[in-house]
Amino acid sequence: MILPPCRALGTQCRSLHVTLRVGSFEEGITSLDHEATWLLGHTERITFHELWEGDGDLYVEATLHLPCRYLHLTGGQATCGAYGYTGRAPRGAPREAQPLQLGADRFVVVHRARNAVRTLSFPHRSLPVLDIPPAVNGDANPCATARCRTADNTMNAACCRDLQIEIMCTRRQRRLEALVRSRKSPYLCKIDREGDFSIEAEMISACGYLGADGVACTLHGRQRADGRPAKPDLCSEWPPKNQGLHPGCVFRRRPKGNKPAPPPAPQVCKNLEVGRHQLGPGQGDG
Repeated sequence: MILPPCRALGTQCRSLHVTLRVGSFEEGITSLDHEATWLLGHTERITFHELWEGDGDLYVEATLHLPCRYLHLTGGQATCGAYGYTGRAPRGAPREAQPLQLGADRFVVVHRARNAVRTLSFPHRSLPVLDIPPAVNGDANPCATARCRTADNTMNAACCRDLQIEIMCTRRQRRLEALVRSRKSPYLCKIDREGDFSIEAEMISACGYLGADGVACTLHGRQRADGRPAKPDLCSEWPPKNQGLHPGCVFRRRPKGNKPAPPPAPQVCKNLEVGRHQLGPGQGDG
């Protein structure tokens, strides 16, 4: 691994400013709004700044609150394990409040490629709905009791706690790439460059739309004013069997000899299903 060319302890030891690609306008503004709402929802370790457009794509400036793997802290003192620098523990970039759930059915979402406050209500029902046990109608949340976990061993709602990001970084931006690659694993890992202009990585940063129980999605079942689901489309896709799933995921293939799996679930979630189950190739196991 190439060491970052640092001359002293500094903010780069605790945080890193980057530009993230959100998506393409070619997919349509509806799809892009869903993609952006999903990405900008993962606020646990990311501070999102301004959204901007360029060459048909949508980007967002962001600060990743991730320490360097070479930073060692002892009380209020810090040591760089790469260069031997010592001194007071450096401060990272300040964290800004990013409330997404504002109360009274009001949420911050991305609308027409801009952050906006919207009232997202549940649809009115014209007919009463029978209370049918979940075991009968198949609407039980399969993730409610799952013992899934992210690579840092945080339990429950693993799909809502990590994500893939695309960091804009050309091959000539060697310092930036070295700083990205030096972040502490597993909070930023599986860093890969497939092109000349960006690098991809997997990051642990929980979604700010998770409910108080840390499992249910507060956007689930709500609608935008035009009738579109408030919950991003990619959060409601069932994953293919045993492909890039987290340890403990209810969709993992059962070992031989165990009880058979329950009947196939519907293709679109109708319950309190949480997060994006399917990860990219090789994800989910740390």
